[in-house]
Amino acid sequence: MNTILNDYDINQDTMALLSVAHIEYATIVLERLQMLYVKKTPLQIIQAACLEGGATYEGRRKAVTYLTGAVQKVPIPINPRRKIFAFPTHSPTAFECSWIFHHHIKTIRPSEKTNPTTQSIIQFKNNQELPMNESHYILQKQLTRTAMCIVQYSTPEFPQTHSLLGL
Repeated sequence: MNTILNDYDINQDTMALLSVAHIEYATIVLERLQMLYVKKTPLQIIQAACLEGGATYEGRRKAVTYLTGAVQKVPIPINPRRKIFAFPTHSPTAFECSWIFHHHIKTIRPSEKTNPTTQSIIQFKNNQELPMNESHYILQKQLTRTAMCIVQYSTPEFPQTHSLLGL
């Protein structure tokens, strides 16, 4: 039997948080080398990780909306210092919403076996594949939004600091 965790700390190995309907757990966590089962929902895990990263989930969401103009399915800089960014597959409050971690994605392609307009496959850098019930277009759009978010958070916050220090 699989061990079921009460809580989970998002880290550099986290690839996806998948929402599931199970009596004992609410999230399947995909890491590079293992799969974990957690009682908390993906959104609860994301919210706690944002606090660990120095801000509230709501604060991060508002900042990204302000910086990028994204209003729905906003990507979240969970911990920008550690370069951990994720995007939701649906509205974060929807049961079916899973979270995908940008830096692990190798490719996103339409599904060849099922309906390619409504289903796709995410291939991670470790070559693990994750079938998704979202279209290639939607997931690619989310990936692009997250890349925009990463660029915003990668830009030096205080470019005039050097002039203040006389450098």
